[in-house]
Amino acid sequence: METRSSEPLPGTSDLFADECAAWRLLENAAHHLFPLYGYGELRTPIFERTEVFLHSIGDETDIVQKEMYTFEDRGGRSLTLRPEGTAGVMRALVNQGFSQGEEKRVYYLGPMFRGERPAAGRKRQFHQVGTECVGKIAPEIDVETIAMLIAYLSAVGIGPSHTQLRINSRGVAEDRIPVAEALREHFTNVTSSLCEDCQRRLTTNVWRILDCKIESCQPFINAAPSTTELLGQSSRDYFAEVCAGLDALGIAYHVDPRLVRGLDYYAHTVFEIVFDGIGAQNSIAGGGRYQILPPGATTPVDGVGFAAGMERLLLSRDQLGAAASPAEQVDVYLVSMGKAAMRQNLCLAAQLRSRGVSVLMDLEGRGMRAQMRAANKVNAPYTMILGESELQQGVILCKNMTTSEQVELPIPEAPANLAARLGRS
Repeated sequence: METRSSEPLPGTSDLFADECAAWRLLENAAHHLFPLYGYGELRTPIFERTEVFLHSIGDETDIVQKEMYTFEDRGGRSLTLRPEGTAGVMRALVNQGFSQGEEKRVYYLGPMFRGERPAAGRKRQFHQVGTECVGKIAPEIDVETIAMLIAYLSAVGIGPSHTQLRINSRGVAEDRIPVAEALREHFTNVTSSLCEDCQRRLTTNVWRILDCKIESCQPFINAAPSTTELLGQSSRDYFAEVCAGLDALGIAYHVDPRLVRGLDYYAHTVFEIVFDGIGAQNSIAGGGRYQILPPGATTPVDGVGFAAGMERLLLSRDQLGAAASPAEQVDVYLVSMGKAAMRQNLCLAAQLRSRGVSVLMDLEGRGMRAQMRAANKVNAPYTMILGESELQQGVILCKNMTTSEQVELPIPEAPANLAARLGRS
């Protein structure tokens, strides 16, 4: 189907003022909450060398196999628009000289890119808010990370009564071979019934079959051995400590032995939070503990973190009927009758804005009626009207657009008077 050149590309969106107000609510909650846990903001480039993601995410993930936006620049380098946040964060920390054993806590917000089929809450340019705590290993850090995620969701109006926390363990490297052998034995018996991708995963990365979303594969996935029960004792003990920590905080959870998450770098705890009512893709946030060897690092770096899809958070808020965020309000519209009045209003506008008052005014010299229509169109609660006679008297008319009350104010006193009326003094 052909689209107009003025339309955004499929899977992308233009966001105007009313929508941006809702996005700022999510952003402001992150800027307020995460520093309370010792996290500082980190902003990484939107594109990286492709090897940053190949090293970190895993060659057999759907992201790398099917979804990355990769291109060659004029210097012949292979570059990729970031499909997720963790790999770039780890690259940045290693570049700064960070090494395993230290602790660094960062959070990030911004656009990510994946070549997926667009659907509700799933775009090709989507946005995530996430955190990473790297350098230390402890089940209590995992617990704190999950608790922080739940606190963030509550702060944006998505309380725990409307969501479900699912957790599982991926174990450590030593667990991978026995678990993979058990899974391969199970799925080999039903190979012909699996989807094409899962048949390939049977020989490349059998764990990834558990993450398949194809409906025809679900009965065989549900019948697979529990990965949690196949883990070694140290991994089971670690997971038990995470569960005990969640219990101590009164955080409800469901152990899901099929939960593996879609990235190969996970080890130990994995988790996601689901919200029913936003479509088949009902996960709104997820993460876990991981071990990554970023390019340039000599030893792997451990961390734990999460990412929440901001589009899905907004859909969830809509489903809950959460209060909409107000768009920016124009406080006053300045009406000018004549060039001299317009110049005086330009000075008045500057004084008002220095007091935090939002101002619009006509700069084309239109008539009184057109300017009042413009004030009504932007729902300005006040207008201030200045003409030749008012200039001669040194006053300006201040009109309350709701009550139609109109008073004369001395021009020098007008900024402070209006700011007081708006509660900005």
